[in-house]
Amino acid sequence: MFRLIPMRLSFPASASKLAAVTVMVALVAACAGDKNKDALPPDQPVNALYAQGDDALNGGNFKEAAKQFAEVERQHPYSPWATHAQIMEAYAYYLNMDYDESIKVLDEFIELHPGNTDTAYAYYLRGLCNYERISTVDRDQTATRDALKDFQAVLDRYPETAYAKDAVLKIGLINNQLAGSEMTVGRWYLGQHLYIAAIGRFRAVIDKYPTSANVPEALERLVECYVALGIMDEAKKNAAVLGYNYPGSDWYADAYDLLKSRGVLMDEKK
Repeated sequence: MFRLIPMRLSFPASASKLAAVTVMVALVAACAGDKNKDALPPDQPVNALYAQGDDALNGGNFKEAAKQFAEVERQHPYSPWATHAQIMEAYAYYLNMDYDESIKVLDEFIELHPGNTDTAYAYYLRGLCNYERISTVDRDQTATRDALKDFQAVLDRYPETAYAKDAVLKIGLINNQLAGSEMTVGRWYLGQHLYIAAIGRFRAVIDKYPTSANVPEALERLVECYVALGIMDEAKKNAAVLGYNYPGSDWYADAYDLLKSRGVLMDEKK
């Protein structure tokens, strides 16, 4: 899956060495006695904390990376490093597949930093978190709709960014998913002879997701529903739309044959 990694803040080449020294000093201090064992660790230089998070991320220890980036914000909340560290914390949670925690961090970032240069990525990453939680078409589609909102926000607010290009692709896949969910329910209604309810679902596919791959079937299913209800004019009208837009499809062949079996004449099958 295509993923974009947020831009890292640069820090001195000696940051890793500084981090090691800082950790050693903290360990020595910890051995001095037990009276402060429950106290928070002493503040560390911001670049050292960030370097530790970066090293953990590169080493695949995503949970530790998230912890270290969170410490950057906690210990140095007014540092230029803090806002970017928050994005990196969310990214580490995402890589750890802890999507709830990632979304929680991103929600706070978007609320507090609407004009930050990383906000476009925040929307995009939140979209990815929801996208990864999309289930099959026969399950609840809340995560699917949330992902759609986030990717649409990227397109609407940050159309010139690299994230927007992938958002377009994701939105296409999401629309197919939502259309598939409508089709699943519509087929069930059709099987139960609940034709009016089925028509509502199939019509929603055509109206809301006109570019989805499910449209030809939705049109054919409408023909089935209207034939079952005896409304032949509507059945013929939907078959005509199907034949005009998808003349060589199996779905048009099915609609044509169904109407012919009921004595309804169409133009010659294309």
